[in-house]
Amino acid sequence: MYQVIARKYRPQTFAELVSQDHVKTTLENAIRQNRIAHGYIFSGQRGTGKTTVARILARCLNCVDGPTATPCGTCASCVEIANGNAPDVIEIDAASNRGINEMRELRENVRYRPARDRHKVFIIDEAHQITSEAFNALLKTLEEPPEWVVFILCTTEAHKIPSTIASRCQHFSFRSVDFEDVVARMEYICREEGIQADAEVLAVLAQAGDGSVRDSLSALDQAIACCGTELKADEVRVLLGAFSLDSLHEVTEALGQSDSAKMLAVVDELERNGHNLQHFCRELARYFRNLVVAKIAGASTRLIAASPAERERLAEIAASFSQEDLTRYLQIALDLYGDLQRSLQPRLHMEIGLLRMVQAGRLIAIEEALSMVGEGGSQPPQPPPSARRSEPPRAGAASRTAQPPTAPATAEPASATTGDTGWKQKLHAAFVELGMPFTADAIEHSDVTEVAGELQFLTPKDFRLSMKEPDLRRALTHLGFASMRLKVTFGEPTAPTPVAPQVAATGDENELTRRALAHPEVQRFRETFGGQVRAVRNLKE
Repeated sequence: MYQVIARKYRPQTFAELVSQDHVKTTLENAIRQNRIAHGYIFSGQRGTGKTTVARILARCLNCVDGPTATPCGTCASCVEIANGNAPDVIEIDAASNRGINEMRELRENVRYRPARDRHKVFIIDEAHQITSEAFNALLKTLEEPPEWVVFILCTTEAHKIPSTIASRCQHFSFRSVDFEDVVARMEYICREEGIQADAEVLAVLAQAGDGSVRDSLSALDQAIACCGTELKADEVRVLLGAFSLDSLHEVTEALGQSDSAKMLAVVDELERNGHNLQHFCRELARYFRNLVVAKIAGASTRLIAASPAERERLAEIAASFSQEDLTRYLQIALDLYGDLQRSLQPRLHMEIGLLRMVQAGRLIAIEEALSMVGEGGSQPPQPPPSARRSEPPRAGAASRTAQPPTAPATAEPASATTGDTGWKQKLHAAFVELGMPFTADAIEHSDVTEVAGELQFLTPKDFRLSMKEPDLRRALTHLGFASMRLKVTFGEPTAPTPVAPQVAATGDENELTRRALAHPEVQRFRETFGGQVRAVRNLKE
């Protein structure tokens, strides 16, 4: 009868155990010093060797040469424990034997000496599922058992073990097995089994286990059944439902190009191929996590569970993004994964989440925006270059595009033009009435000329953000000239024509407030970030 790889290559001695050095060293020393405890708790994630170590400890205690840290493996006790049919090693599945009656039966069994071996060992799997009443029934026996009894409680949720039980046992916490150790173990097994598998295949299988040796070996068994004695990475990924680095890189390519359409195409491709969007999002979060780590620690770090070639590739991809952007993408992916778990429309949530990533890539740091303001504000804050390449122009952008400085048109006859001061006064007053002081200030510093029914503005670049076509159109509508054409040019006008001094939008006549709001840096900041000044105070007072 076929025996699965995880059972066939199950460690039988401490020397064969993968990782968990802190556990095997302590137990080996305890056996050599004859300091065997009557109760142990082995906790940790699935597939890390808890039950395996419990069996090895039972062999060490009951071997004919024992107690010994190196059991012979050939005596009747060693063989029977390895096969799971030793009379004095009782394994109990607490998931199905969790009640008080089962614990009472166990307590009665404890009273009798071993049938043959030196110790009677009780291995209780999934011990956290034992009921409170059953634990209470076991409590006294666990505190003062007969000298021949050893209890070993294995659990994946140690916090559910009552403190009254935990305080009477020695607790060993099993760690998830390092990626390199899992790969080395599978490489050894593949050699023994005559399986051809390169580093990339072994990396995919180890990633599927996520720190669990048993899960990785189960995936290896499945891959061998599907692909035969020669394993290929692409076939193994399809079998396990994993995503290649290339498929995940499509997302970062779309982010690098700020291409929303390409991002939507990624979701469409996933849907067409029948992929689980929630699973993809989980892999995407892990992908961004690896990019963040590669950005911080470099390609040689052992913190990324991937083959050396994949680590190099991740480092190359991470170099195209800032650490802040990658962290932002990771957080969005994690939030999206949570949304998908309770979503009735997973595709809609997936599309929205990926589009949020594109928008997040267009953000700039507040420090950068403030530095632009402090340097004179000649240009408004812009998104990153990748975002600017693909962002479509907004409505009305043509009339606001900067052009080389030119003088106002003067070729028309005098009867065809209206004086600069007249339009400036009208528009200035209109913007003050509309509560738009910054646009009013921009008008005051502009040359305003009417030429053949077109209102032309020559405005300094510092006031670019205030000269928006919708705002200008609003003022003309207010004055009754809604149909008049507009043209805005950014350059250096002549000296501004004085107009009646304007008050703050709040109507506050206080001189301190007026001077503060008139300060160029304050105006640039408000033009950039918006908001409202509610109070002004003199710090010198």
